[in-house]
Amino acid sequence: MYIINLFAMSMLSASLLLLSGQSIAQEQHHSMPMPQQSGPSTEMHEDYSQHHQMATKQQTVAEEKPQSLQQEQSSSDETDHAAHIKEHGGQLYQQTTFESKWLRNEDGEGILKSEFETRIGTDENKVFIKIHADQAESRQAEYDAKLLYSRMLSDFWDVQAGLRYLNNQNREVDQEQVGAVVGIHGLTPYFFETDAYLFVGQDQQVLFTLETERDVLLTQKLIFKPYLDVNVIFSDDSSYAKKSGLNTAQLGLETRYEINKKVMPFVDVAYSYNKGNEETAWQQQSSSENEWLYGAGIRFKF
Repeated sequence: MYIINLFAMSMLSASLLLLSGQSIAQEQHHSMPMPQQSGPSTEMHEDYSQHHQMATKQQTVAEEKPQSLQQEQSSSDETDHAAHIKEHGGQLYQQTTFESKWLRNEDGEGILKSEFETRIGTDENKVFIKIHADQAESRQAEYDAKLLYSRMLSDFWDVQAGLRYLNNQNREVDQEQVGAVVGIHGLTPYFFETDAYLFVGQDQQVLFTLETERDVLLTQKLIFKPYLDVNVIFSDDSSYAKKSGLNTAQLGLETRYEINKKVMPFVDVAYSYNKGNEETAWQQQSSSENEWLYGAGIRFKF
């Protein structure tokens, strides 16, 4: 009996010891801290936060940029724009042409014609100075000078406006006259270089002039140049009035040889028409004339 009681007490003690061990283990498990989550969603959230902070910082720096730096950037942009314009047609250039030729008619009467033209400016804006002088035998020279401002309308055409000055010492009155000029300068189809002007001066003088020409290359140095010069009188009440309508016309062919691009001798043959002058207190009426002209000259470009 004693043995049975001892065995029962031993079993009871072992059961109590086992239950107490399990309880202590469960308490330790519940008291351990939970590990932090480190999955993909956490990393994406951190990257977005860093990107947002960098963008905000850049915006703040741009807003706090000194005004002087902004002005320097604007000045740099304007400089680049000016350089672009200069590279593409905005550069300043100058060209001068001087020409002198001696022409004779069928009666052996001669006349010396001289022309001077200079232009300076850019492709868009230029200033032209044109001087034309005619000196017949046993007479003083007649001068026609024009000062023109030229503005580009398109790739091939400029509009021009300015003043015209006439000087003729062979007249007894009205030796000097000043008038206004407006016209166009450019290339017509088939590359005919054309100048067309309308002149308005004192004594109700209104006239139109047309000059057109084209170079035809036979070789690199030998060149034909057909040309046409026309003057039309709309009205003229001056002391040396010309007949209204088509007053003068000259159709010619120039053949030149270019020694180089600066020196160019040439020969010229032309057919000329002149309607004549009106009768006034200072001149007699003259009839129309047709005549052939021929001669030679030289042209310089620089």
